[in-house]
Amino acid sequence: MSNRNATLLNFLIGITFVIFWSSASSATKIGLKHAQPLLLAIPRFILAAAIMLGIAHLIMRQPLPANKTAWKKIAIYGFLNVGLYLGLYVVAMQEVSAGLASLFIAINPVLIMLISTLWFRQPLTTVTIVSFTLCMVGMLVAAYPLLGGSHASAFGLSLLLLCNISYSVGAIYFSKQDWQNIHILTINGWQTLFGCLYLLPFALYYYQPAANTFNGSFWGAVVWLAIPTSVIATLLWMMLLRENPTKASAWLFLCPVAGFSIAALIMGEPLTWYTLAGVTLVIIGLYFVQLMKNERTNEKLNKEEVQKS
Repeated sequence: MSNRNATLLNFLIGITFVIFWSSASSATKIGLKHAQPLLLAIPRFILAAAIMLGIAHLIMRQPLPANKTAWKKIAIYGFLNVGLYLGLYVVAMQEVSAGLASLFIAINPVLIMLISTLWFRQPLTTVTIVSFTLCMVGMLVAAYPLLGGSHASAFGLSLLLLCNISYSVGAIYFSKQDWQNIHILTINGWQTLFGCLYLLPFALYYYQPAANTFNGSFWGAVVWLAIPTSVIATLLWMMLLRENPTKASAWLFLCPVAGFSIAALIMGEPLTWYTLAGVTLVIIGLYFVQLMKNERTNEKLNKEEVQKS
């Protein structure tokens, strides 16, 4: 494949990833019009897990996790990354607009950097503090005109912050474990299924038949959240990371913009100067964090080169 065709292919992969990943909040809002939050989440997780595990074990012939320790790690990761994170997220989406939720999810790299620094008792850098401040101010600015109306509430924003913290802790936990060459699809498939099992008792306890209409719109939202958002977007992200991790991270900057645009187009949510200002501040905060990550990666590579020589 020529360089030109490879560049075009990577661009199409990146754009598709951004659209699919950023559409999750709008698809969730559509599904919530017809069902309770956990009744929307559980079929999504079952379908996504079945597809990922089918690809991993039936097509790729990947083995099952070999021992109790591996299963325990997957169960913990599933609790943090699916049960708690996406469980809180889908409940919060009853109170928050799709665009605002996309903006909150976008700040995860900043939260991961901050929590990782505090967790491992490393000194807080100026970049980390500035990035976190910019993202927090950006979210508050974007949320300000929506508070008090039907597009945001303090309770919903608080739940979004908690679910982001859970995701960040889960990401740090994942990065620090020795997964013993278990394929990423195997991990994601089983941790998604574990997350579903954690939520099932709550879904049954709070189930209200009159609050759920399992119509075409509901199942359309479930299928979209399971396949394009959970499965395809994950596979595309893996392809981008394999090609070039630094360039792949740049696509994350477009996710807040795409999230608000999709929400405005599909859900009719308002776009204001507050939206533009808030998104801009968040993107600047993400940019600073990305610069720090690139510097640390380069330093690590330089040290490895020195050790080899």
